[in-house]
Amino acid sequence: MKKLRAAIIGCGNIFTMHVTPVVNRGDTELVGVCDIKKDRADRAAAKYGTKAYYDYERMIDELRPDIVHICLPHYLHPIASEYALKRGVNVLCEKPISIDYAYGERNVSLAAENGVNYGVIFQCRYNDASQLVKKTLLSGELGKIISARSALTWYRPDEYYASSDWKGTWDKEGGGVIIDQAIHSMDLVNWFIDSEPKQVYANYANRGHDIMEVEDSAEGLVTYENGVRYAFWAMNNYGCDEPIEIRLYCEKGKVILTYDDAWITFDDGRDIHVRQSADNLVYENGKDYWGFQHVKQIDDFYRSVKEKRAPEISAAEALKIQKIVCAFYKSGKTGKPVKL
Repeated sequence: MKKLRAAIIGCGNIFTMHVTPVVNRGDTELVGVCDIKKDRADRAAAKYGTKAYYDYERMIDELRPDIVHICLPHYLHPIASEYALKRGVNVLCEKPISIDYAYGERNVSLAAENGVNYGVIFQCRYNDASQLVKKTLLSGELGKIISARSALTWYRPDEYYASSDWKGTWDKEGGGVIIDQAIHSMDLVNWFIDSEPKQVYANYANRGHDIMEVEDSAEGLVTYENGVRYAFWAMNNYGCDEPIEIRLYCEKGKVILTYDDAWITFDDGRDIHVRQSADNLVYENGKDYWGFQHVKQIDDFYRSVKEKRAPEISAAEALKIQKIVCAFYKSGKTGKPVKL
């Protein structure tokens, strides 16, 4: 069977979460890695026995891979995706799909026009806890969701932003604690609710950082067409990274969810608990708060390319949470609710 030829753009921190699943697949060949920082690209190429590039356009044009992974700063996600999609290359991109909603929307249409798959990483949907909650909601055992909430209290000091040439900026990161950290938990809640959002009303501020432009504190309310109200709070001024907590209040019970655990309590007295199972892959310098479910999403994406079907988490699916994120920033800037 012909192996899928894969290339990765960006050899920074998140690179390990992509390269490790790729090189451990039996049906894949890593044909190239790229980074504008030559030393990064050279180290990655030497380690994984592939070719180093310093210009992703040249890499795509020369190699014409089947799949390209995009692990770049946020503002470059849609730009690199567009280049690959126009050349008929399947794209798997780190979140967010784009800083600008309209650009992401155009790229979704571009992928359809060129008959290629376009996915965006939201690996936390594959956590055992997330899967249990979604399955239980779909079964009807919990009834309808009445309301939801999420809370994120993490630690990102000024040094975190000082060590990066793009984080903490509006033009390159597109925001702060919401678009970078809380987007995963917000995506999970939006996925659980499974209804069209109709309004976002939010506030944000920078309360604890001196050297960045974007928000480190945020709160708001999303209301949905099905009547659900979702309240969220996020900040990265805490002293450590506490587990994210999601709560769902449903017709027939309640849910408490972290990335590693889920507790479901039914009104009839039943209780269910699940804890995250171990992953057998070793990610060099991988960070716990990323989770370790990239391998599951990458596996589905590669199978979707071979089976000529849409991936489970397509870019069109990623647009759903991006619409809310963009509305959040608009509402926070104007101080008014945003209709969707």
